[in-house]
Amino acid sequence: MAPPVTLKVSSRIPKKPIKKLPTSIEITDKTTVQDVKDTLAKRAGGWDPNRFGLYEPEKKKLLKDRRALISQQESVVSGKEILVKDLGPQLSWTTVFVIEYAGPIIIHLLFPFLLRPYLYGLSLPYLPYTSSSLPPLSTSQLLACAMIVLHFVKREYETLFIHRFSLATMPLFKIVKNSAHYWFLSGVWLAYWIYAPGSYTALETPLNQKLDIIGLVLYIFGEVSNFHTHVTLSKLRSPGGTERGIPKGYGFGLVTCPNYMFEMIAWTGVLLVTRSSATLLFMVVGFVQMHIWALKKEKALRTEFPKEYRKKRYQIIPGPAALVGYLSGKAK
Repeated sequence: MAPPVTLKVSSRIPKKPIKKLPTSIEITDKTTVQDVKDTLAKRAGGWDPNRFGLYEPEKKKLLKDRRALISQQESVVSGKEILVKDLGPQLSWTTVFVIEYAGPIIIHLLFPFLLRPYLYGLSLPYLPYTSSSLPPLSTSQLLACAMIVLHFVKREYETLFIHRFSLATMPLFKIVKNSAHYWFLSGVWLAYWIYAPGSYTALETPLNQKLDIIGLVLYIFGEVSNFHTHVTLSKLRSPGGTERGIPKGYGFGLVTCPNYMFEMIAWTGVLLVTRSSATLLFMVVGFVQMHIWALKKEKALRTEFPKEYRKKRYQIIPGPAALVGYLSGKAK
């Protein structure tokens, strides 16, 4: 075992020094990023270790992998220095997702079953109803409610029992921004227009009944397939681990992120049932964000596994030729 090495501990932002931060710390060849955080937290007076962000001194890049060995960070070892920044109060990623997904569940239960008379029974020119004359929820509206609520209940289940996060926490101040997409766009925005008595979702026609059936089939296929890919991804990482792996199997030979592909298929089913531009807007915003994440995922896989990973041309939506090749067994 190599002898301990002393590292200088400096503030990442000199104008914002951390009180009681030690000026140096000893590491061994087995010391991890998380070990350094734990030690600094104790010596600083009992801080939450997750508040500390560790950076290498050369490019001032954040050391994200909490299981990484400090001895393998070349610029840290050669410069004998590590930079520290206070990231502020933290929330675990599990808590973050539970809060985010709870919003749409609550909203899509309140709007149609409790708040509907107060939202639409106003006798306005564009809302010619009173609380006593509101028509009952249509089959499509009830189906849409069930589909959206079950979608987010599934996400809550995956958060608690399936997903394994590489990062332990997120800064507390970001929870409002992160939750806005779910609480407002997939919550209030969708709910207000879907459950309105004058919406296309409220119409009961033979064509709409057929669209409901097709939408439900797509939704079930998308949700079950999405769950399957999430289980596959979770098996690539040990409990509490940060290691990466190359995802293989159902859908992964076709696109970089089949979980996003199946998510879009499920929401296409919701779109057919709701027949609402509000749902379409939510899907477009979601797709743009997922495409950004998928591009980063593809880049990370190519960088980390340059020889083992088979590059993907499509990240979420496959081209016709790629789809035919995959289904025929030529691409796995």
